Amino acid sequence: MNPRIHSRYAIFIVALIGLVFSCKKDNSNANNSNQSVVQTQADDQTMVSNESEMMTNDANTALSSQASINGESISSLISGNTVVNSISGHTQTLGGNVVLICDAAIAVDTTSNPRTITITYNGTNCWGNRTRTGTVVISIASGIHWKDQGAAVSIAVQNLKITRIRDGKTIIINGTKTITNVSGGSLTDLANDISITHNISDNFSVTFSDNEVRSWQTSKQRVFTYNNGIVFSTTGTHSDGTNTNVAEWGTNRYGTTFESLISVPKVFRQDCDFRLVSGQNVILRSDSLNSTITYGLDATGSPTSCPGSGNYYLEIVWTFPNGKTLPIILPY
Repeated sequence: MNPRIHSRYAIFIVALIGLVFSCKKDNSNANNSNQSVVQTQADDQTMVSNESEMMTNDANTALSSQASINGESISSLISGNTVVNSISGHTQTLGGNVVLICDAAIAVDTTSNPRTITITYNGTNCWGNRTRTGTVVISIASGIHWKDQGAAVSIAVQNLKITRIRDGKTIIINGTKTITNVSGGSLTDLANDISITHNISDNFSVTFSDNEVRSWQTSKQRVFTYNNGIVFSTTGTHSDGTNTNVAEWGTNRYGTTFESLISVPKVFRQDCDFRLVSGQNVILRSDSLNSTITYGLDATGSPTSCPGSGNYYLEIVWTFPNGKTLPIILPY
């Protein structure tokens, strides 16, 4: 072979090999970047969704504990400050005589129309896993009892800042929430009822720890039952024309629109400190970086029992562009 041709052939082979390795490296970097995006989306989704659920729990606690608002003969709210669940050695007795919120003060105004209950979070780490500051104002029209069928309350969320202890991650929520008591009935009487159904809608702006501010909307239904304490199952109620079990939608911290479907109802239990113990979300994104999140797992990815402390884990399953799937396990 002509030495010049041989030299050119060798240069071509070296260039081709370099191109192949460069493509592999670029693909690897892209996959790593996409994995990070999917993981962050799942963590944001879980944190915002769970904090919205806990905020709803606090609203139910305050409403159910004030006799003139709930429609009971005796008020169970003790002058403003307190405990919910088995936190810091206290025992929650929803349905009994004492129901309070361990990191907040509660102020009730029954003379105005609408009547208001103001929950002011004080930054106490009574849960052991996060702190909250900010204010939530619940409004209910005069003459309406919260236990009435069809009763609705509107909630103004004002600079509710949640800081997660284990890594310092913060979110700040502003906006509005509406809760409707579809079935009627009071959670204080749940042990004697078959079930109670509430519908919930949120219209939030969420500020993430990188200072990105994004929109976040919610449409959910909660069905409450009683089994060694309150149990509620959450499903999505919004339809986008194709999917009918959409629970949340909006724009994530990267500016990408998304929908979160509840493919398996999300279950919270009082005897697990009202933590999310099972369920599944499917995250659909406009950039097709879709994923499935399964809750209520241990660190190995197996379903776990009901701890009152420590972490539950979630598993994110993301499909690479080449069809390969990658499970990612994270605490929540």
